[in-house]
Parts: sequence; structure tokens; C-alpha cells
Amino acid sequence: MMKAKIEQLLAEAFVPDFLEVIDESRKHAGHAGASQGGHYRVILVAKSFKGMKPLEIHRLIYQALAPVKSSIHALAIKASSP
Repeated sequence: MMKAKIEQLLAEAFVPDFLEVIDESRKHAGHAGASQGGHYRVILVAKSFKGMKPLEIHRLIYQALAPVKSSIHALAIKASSP
């Protein structure tokens, strides 16, 4: 399942204090791009983000998810340090 794979990749990359991955794909059924991949929301809190700007954090997250990027159509990210 893609949600579990996303959780695994993020957990391995950041050893988060908090991680939640929400599969919102069902909300987008029938959407023109929905067949190209899932819609996910990520909430991630990790010490490794301390002092980083949001854009830097998002880049790291996208880099960590590179192995599954073709299976993700939309990704909403809320990430911070504790």
C-alpha cells in the first residue's frame, strides 16, 4: 500500500518525533489527474528540520519520496521541527 511506503520512507529519512500520512485519494475520485497517482497529506515533525526554511524542508521530503514520486499525484505537507 502506498501510504505505508510513504510512511516508511519518511520514517527512515527523518526519524520523526511525529509522522502522520493521510490518504485523501478517495476525495478526488473522478478528478482529471486522480488516475495518475494518489493524493496524500503529510504531517511531519522532526528535529532534523531545526533552523530550516519551509522550502528547504519540502525539498528534503520530496527527495526522500523520490522512489515513489510516480505514484503520487498530489502531496500536501505540514512539516516543522519540535
